[in-house]
Amino acid sequence: MLTVQIVLFDGFDLLDAIAPYEVFCAAAMSAKNALSVEFVTAEGPRSVVSGINGLKIEASGKLNPQRAGIILVPGASGNVDGDGPDSIPVILSKAVNTELTGLMEQALGQKEVIVAAVCGGSLLLAMGGLLEGRPAVTHHMGMDLLGATGAVPVPARVVDDGNLVTGGGVTSGLDVALYLLERELGPRIAHAVERLFEFERRGTVWREKGMAPGNQKEWTDDESGIAANQAAMSYGASHNEVTHGSVFDGDWDTTIATPVGKLEVKLSISTKDGIIQGTATQGDETVKFMNPVLQDDKLAWSLRITKPLRLNMKFEVVADGDHMTGVAKAGVLPASKLTGKRVS
Repeated sequence: MLTVQIVLFDGFDLLDAIAPYEVFCAAAMSAKNALSVEFVTAEGPRSVVSGINGLKIEASGKLNPQRAGIILVPGASGNVDGDGPDSIPVILSKAVNTELTGLMEQALGQKEVIVAAVCGGSLLLAMGGLLEGRPAVTHHMGMDLLGATGAVPVPARVVDDGNLVTGGGVTSGLDVALYLLERELGPRIAHAVERLFEFERRGTVWREKGMAPGNQKEWTDDESGIAANQAAMSYGASHNEVTHGSVFDGDWDTTIATPVGKLEVKLSISTKDGIIQGTATQGDETVKFMNPVLQDDKLAWSLRITKPLRLNMKFEVVADGDHMTGVAKAGVLPASKLTGKRVS
């Protein structure tokens, strides 16, 4: 029997979860009980509040990442703009910082488990650092953020990367579920459900097979996580070569106020052989600036952070004496304010 676990978390989007649930339930009838489906949570059986008018759904079980079959993660429903508690980035980040991320990491490591995600469910997995270097899709408004996590955004309705199948916008949950039915139980079962629902799957399922388009860039693992950030830096040719020490040289204690919490980061910036370079230390982890660019009085660079979420962020700062101010941004997340003081 093919088992399907649909994972719920507080603030989940109803259609992301309900549409696949109904598809799989219909398949269970057509396939003579060759399939079972249930709502689960990372915590166990409980009532889960959705992001649509507070409507609650009862989850009957606890997510089992080692159970063979399909585990499907929906996205969130909330405010698209802003960084309030009801905004989608904050809802997703709360879910990321629960037991769910660890359980999904286990699931992705199981040979007999297929992880599926609909809409913002892809972002939830990616923000937990689980999709680095992997092709995936999410809602079109979140594609930049998906790239900022290190995943490889693919603008398709459904993306099949083996044990990971992701879907785009909200209604793609129907397409994801029907595709999984065809893939796992065969086309006749999927066709029977399509006829019952009077719905036909949309678009070509993207897979990394066959001939690639001639104008398609081949991504490497190193490029995939930073491409979206570097492409957005419209400074033209490199301007980071300087003939003397810059006003940014030194060690800086900075605070980045993000929508999901404050980050304390120590920056060390120096000019060596006419090239400006830097590192950022967060806790016990130190990483180098990516593509530092100095233009006029502004310094810009990209940086991969791991806490509280795994993101590639773009920074742009100015220095006034021993004080630094600026912004940090990742995809569609609201810009975060950076403030800092030179300590040496």
